[in-house]
Amino acid sequence: MTAATDTKRPAASGRNAEGKADILRILLAILLPPIGVFLQVGFGLHFWLNVILTLLGYVPGIIHAVWIILRRD
Repeated sequence: MTAATDTKRPAASGRNAEGKADILRILLAILLPPIGVFLQVGFGLHFWLNVILTLLGYVPGIIHAVWIILRRD
């Protein structure tokens, strides 16, 4: 293998690990939406907004949680 190939491997495995973490967060967001948001952004505005949305309706809480997890800053 060349040195160029070796330097690309950590980035690919890093993206793979990040993808697995996103899948876990999305599964948690479906079960308990505020937990998925907390794992993504912590105790902030989006967390508390998600708690309110989940209390008002489970589906809006899920939609918001998945949106927070999938968006990239």
